[in-house]
Amino acid sequence: MGMAAPIYYTADMVRALPDDGNRYEVVYGELLVTPAPRPWHQILVHRLSLALGNYLERQSGAVVLASPADISWGPDVLVQPDVFVVPVEEARSLTWNRMRTLLLVAEVLSPSTARGDRFLKRLRYREAGVPLYWLVDGDGRSVEIWTPADDFPVVERERLVWHPSDMHQPLTLPLAELFRPL
Repeated sequence: MGMAAPIYYTADMVRALPDDGNRYEVVYGELLVTPAPRPWHQILVHRLSLALGNYLERQSGAVVLASPADISWGPDVLVQPDVFVVPVEEARSLTWNRMRTLLLVAEVLSPSTARGDRFLKRLRYREAGVPLYWLVDGDGRSVEIWTPADDFPVVERERLVWHPSDMHQPLTLPLAELFRPL
């Protein structure tokens, strides 16, 4: 007889799950399980990471990172944003539990992650005070842009612009460049 799955997961329970190729996250006790991402997803994650990394290298106030990660704001939250930016002081700790101030989060939508990314994780990021959340739709060639005050996103089809207050110049990333074919 099998064991019943817990109804309410904690970050520690998720950390104890086997390394089986799936990605496990928990938001408000709800377990989110996703298989390995599609190649297009990974290409977009790489391109976003590279663009943000090149931008931040010149500015040096923050660091871009990508999943896998263990970002947690409490016992029932453990998320792995696809691409995210943290202050350099937190990144220097080299420990996930000290990286709590996410300056930007980008999730690349996949069929298996769209619901969680669009609703559950978006609300959790809002609650954590993440100032900018990008939902990248590689198939639709668009990006939903969310801030904590938004009830509805701005849907961008031309370019992404990010201008943190402590940066001299904004990052401008044409979506044609992000979504270019291989």
